[in-house]
Amino acid sequence: MPIFAYCGRSIFYQEYGKGNPLVFLHGNTASSKMFELLMSLYADKFRCILMDFLGNGRSDRVDSFPPDIWQDEARQTIALVEHLGCTKVNLAGTSGGAWAAINAALERPDLFRTVIADSFDGRALHDRFSEDLLSERETAKANVQARQFYEWCQGADWERVIDLDTEALLKCAEEKRPLFCKALEEMEVPLLLMGSRADEMCRKDLDQEYKEMAALIPRAAIWMFEDGGHPVIATNAEKAAEVICNFIASQS
Repeated sequence: MPIFAYCGRSIFYQEYGKGNPLVFLHGNTASSKMFELLMSLYADKFRCILMDFLGNGRSDRVDSFPPDIWQDEARQTIALVEHLGCTKVNLAGTSGGAWAAINAALERPDLFRTVIADSFDGRALHDRFSEDLLSERETAKANVQARQFYEWCQGADWERVIDLDTEALLKCAEEKRPLFCKALEEMEVPLLLMGSRADEMCRKDLDQEYKEMAALIPRAAIWMFEDGGHPVIATNAEKAAEVICNFIASQS
């Protein structure tokens, strides 16, 4: 099982295909397994690298997640890229992984070629974030399909993983932690903001939020789907892959 060391713990990763590197970053409570089903859309064009953030999937468990979880996951991503000896890496982060992807590029622009940020709330958590998170997590725990997804991603201890993640996000919201390690105006890496107008797990004004973000970033593009759930990289898999591949090609 391919792993690398990070802060005294082991992080799992796996690879598919050959070509320029494209790293996929999963969202909160998910794992790299969510991307395995999509590899037929990417592996003939890229060296696809999937990782499980610490505390998730097949990576080592942690006693708690930090409230600045997406900045910590960015550091894990940087450590993976350095472990592999890669440069000019493309990053595709979805949901929570989108924040991690942007933070990684803000921190180490020398390592990354493009960033795709899919299905996330943007610059700030929405006003009812904590209430909605608690409601969504409790509803999910009671839903057979959601429980199966969690167990598929995380294993038998899925409920503890979910609870620790919930605690970290609630603390992030309560303490009003900054979601990015630097100002977005400092973003040097080309960024694609991608989402769905029908995604009920994202803010209602996602269109406007993406437009305001793109206005701050020197090289940013937006692609919005009319339909599809959360995240669109999975719910609009074929079209999303086409959009992502075209965006990466346009930056060569």
